[in-house]
Amino acid sequence: MKMNLASLSDKAGWAAAGVVLPQYDVEKVIAETKANPMWVHFGAGNIFRGFIGSLAQRMLNAGVCDRGIIAAETFDYGIITDIYDPFDNLTMNVILNADGSFDREIQAGIVEGIQVDSSNAAMMARMKEIFTNPSLQFISFTITEKGYALRRVDGSLMPVVVADMEEGPAAARHAMSVVCAMLFERYKAGKYPLAVVSMDNCSHNGEKLQASVMEVAKAWLDKGFVDQGFIDYLTDESTITFPWSMIDKITPRPAPVVEKALAEAGIEDMAPVKTAKGTFIAPFVNAERPQYLVVEDKFPNGRPPLEKAGVYFGARSTVNKSETMKVTTCLNPLHTALAVYGCMLGYTLICDEMKDEDLVNLVKRLGYLEGLPVVVNPGILDPKAFIDEVVEQRLPNPFMPDAPQRIATDTSQKVGIRYGETIKSYIAEGRDLNSLVSIPLALAGWLRYLLAVDDEGKPMEVSADPLKEDIQAMLAGVELGKPESVDGKLQPILSNASIFGTDLTATPLAAKIEGYLKEELAGPGAVRATLHKHLS
Repeated sequence: MKMNLASLSDKAGWAAAGVVLPQYDVEKVIAETKANPMWVHFGAGNIFRGFIGSLAQRMLNAGVCDRGIIAAETFDYGIITDIYDPFDNLTMNVILNADGSFDREIQAGIVEGIQVDSSNAAMMARMKEIFTNPSLQFISFTITEKGYALRRVDGSLMPVVVADMEEGPAAARHAMSVVCAMLFERYKAGKYPLAVVSMDNCSHNGEKLQASVMEVAKAWLDKGFVDQGFIDYLTDESTITFPWSMIDKITPRPAPVVEKALAEAGIEDMAPVKTAKGTFIAPFVNAERPQYLVVEDKFPNGRPPLEKAGVYFGARSTVNKSETMKVTTCLNPLHTALAVYGCMLGYTLICDEMKDEDLVNLVKRLGYLEGLPVVVNPGILDPKAFIDEVVEQRLPNPFMPDAPQRIATDTSQKVGIRYGETIKSYIAEGRDLNSLVSIPLALAGWLRYLLAVDDEGKPMEVSADPLKEDIQAMLAGVELGKPESVDGKLQPILSNASIFGTDLTATPLAAKIEGYLKEELAGPGAVRATLHKHLS
């Protein structure tokens, strides 16, 4: 069996291979989408193929929509040439269930893959054709938070952005410049309305997208490439909107166990490839089953019934609350606690940590007992049910090969949101901070982790973090086996509200964190002993 459009007629063969096929006329959907495009998505990688693409498949299967998605790739054209073109834009979607089983489905909702390259006249002509069609309702993005950035770390504009601003829409190369150029084409064609929707996993994603597009547009206005009417078009919500969203789904690297299972089922050419730009990608996408997408409902040219595919819609406040619920209570704080303690206890997989009674007790207390009392409830998702799914299905899933070492990256940039917001809520509501155990344990564990010594007393690599060297310098002299070496070291760290969201030395938590850290420094095995003592 080979995955292509011609093979879809072999229903018996695919059924024998355990693969579900599209339940609609694929050729008809392709023709209608190309003639009257409805949805363009920027970023052709795995989160798009494994999640966003599945939304189109669900609507098409249900007969509530007649068109699919056009994928636009602005960065790694190898994804299109190596993964889209050879398979007629089909994707093998493999759901990795927590019980060890697989569900396999061929998705055909992505009907076209475009290399968005300003030097490729044919590709850019096709993009203009799409964007000037009144039928286009919205464009969406999964290009990562970095994809919206116009500036380097020092605040200066990236050279490619400077060139785009100097040369104008016709030569646009950066993703944001390309989007702005295509919106300009749409404006010139008839000022047709459109929703511009970020679906990237970052807070206030629509705001970031809008700010970058507007910066490019205003630079072009200053240089005479566009007129004031274009700026007015972009800022009038009756024509252009930038809805915010919250997305949550894990789509890890292609797993060898999936590749092997597909081969054993007689499905050929499923091996992953590494593109010229270094993307490791396969004709299949393996992903967990849970997925969440909450979108601000601002679509001036209409939209398909995505709610029938499981998408939640609401006001911007609903999106914000959903994001806050996930990031401050129901998922991210649990992940970070598992990350730092998993590294010290010698784990390399999050799923293995969920077989450790002490670590399970840590995250359960963190979520249920300490987070839920002050959780921000979005009203459309049940916070307790969300944590139930995280603890019972998502974190223990053996097919989600996520490493604590990866999750421990940039922890200094995370603790203020993941723990600081809950601490601030306790203070605002007059709750007893002394009742907190898991949160101060998580923070003490992070400081203990930064000493780069595991629980056996062996050297341990500490993941990259912009404040790693600064905080390690403040902890200089703190040693395993010498708890008293902590004395006088933590005040400048714990008082830093820019890290923790509040001055912890003005709360009882500072003393609690110092006490836990001293316990964890008693000697080899002290990290384990401290967790067990306070959580069992």
